[in-house]
Amino acid sequence: MAGETPASVPPPGVPSGAPAGSPVPPVGPPLHLPAGTPAAPPAAPPVVPTAAPPAELPEEYTPTARDLPVIEPGRTDTLIDHPAVVPVPEPAQDPDAPEGMGPLYVVGDVHGYYDELREALAAEGLIDADGNWAAGNARLWFLGDFTDRGPDGIGVIDLVMQLSAEAAAAGGYCKALMGNHELLLLGAKRFGDTPVQSGAGTASFQAAWLLNGGQKTDMDRLEDHHLQWMARLDAVMEEDGHLLVHSDTTAYLEYGDSIEAVNDTVHEVLTRSEADEVWDLFRKFTKRFAFRDESGSEAVRELLDAYGGDRVVHGHSPIPYLLGEVGTEEGESDGVAVDGPHVYADGLAIAMDGGITMAGKLLVVQLPLAG
Repeated sequence: MAGETPASVPPPGVPSGAPAGSPVPPVGPPLHLPAGTPAAPPAAPPVVPTAAPPAELPEEYTPTARDLPVIEPGRTDTLIDHPAVVPVPEPAQDPDAPEGMGPLYVVGDVHGYYDELREALAAEGLIDADGNWAAGNARLWFLGDFTDRGPDGIGVIDLVMQLSAEAAAAGGYCKALMGNHELLLLGAKRFGDTPVQSGAGTASFQAAWLLNGGQKTDMDRLEDHHLQWMARLDAVMEEDGHLLVHSDTTAYLEYGDSIEAVNDTVHEVLTRSEADEVWDLFRKFTKRFAFRDESGSEAVRELLDAYGGDRVVHGHSPIPYLLGEVGTEEGESDGVAVDGPHVYADGLAIAMDGGITMAGKLLVVQLPLAG
């Protein structure tokens, strides 16, 4: 039945399929540990920080520790606006849309929360009750991170692939960007426990995938067509003056001085399929918070000057962390209050990761933002 997720889902914070004796990361706020640093014992979860995390990760940062909380499946405090049993209003037409094309929508990080994604898409009138495309010539962009942490990442990818075909047949489109978790899943499948040079020792994609919420059910259901689809995703795109990227980092500038150059370089790295090179790409796309502090607007302008657009729209960093707000150490309680996208950096950046893994909200919004 459409919308069902796998019956067997690992408890939060316990990577499915991890070998016996593997360290289990505690559920709590981000843990940014360089490779080679022993994981702390799980008996004492870290204290939730009262201040915001550092503006930029150190150059030697290696993401081999789970960096965001995982909420156990089946919870109901996701703050999703459940669609009422009334007809969904027609989306407002965007005067800036290309001729013959409908309104533009973007989706933040999904992380395997298939049911919540369907609810959020249906609330905007983009899919019908059966999960099929219902938005005609509308345009829909996913900002990446489809898997890990949540219970049904492969179900999410299958839905996006299905909607891409259906939207194209209806005169619209549904497209997706590559997130760091797509790179992580590709690396875990291709390279497994092959050691990679992290700058602070050795690491492996398999270890990083497990520690960052990798789900055994996803790996077991991963097929060649999923891998090919992920490897062909673009990293950057511009639509109606919105520069769409997954990560709030300027690391894209290291891969090209134009959108086409960046996307070509990323695809070339994945085609060469050298473990160290793919790891370096993953590590750089995992950096965050470049737009948040006093110099944030300057960092955004660097990207806009290079690639075009009037605003950057990104996922990756959950809005509560951009605001310096987090939930409890258990990651649940009353959830994290996220009402919509976060506009910051002098109005030049729009954050779209509502923190679904933290009992936040899976965001689907129409651009340009009203007001």
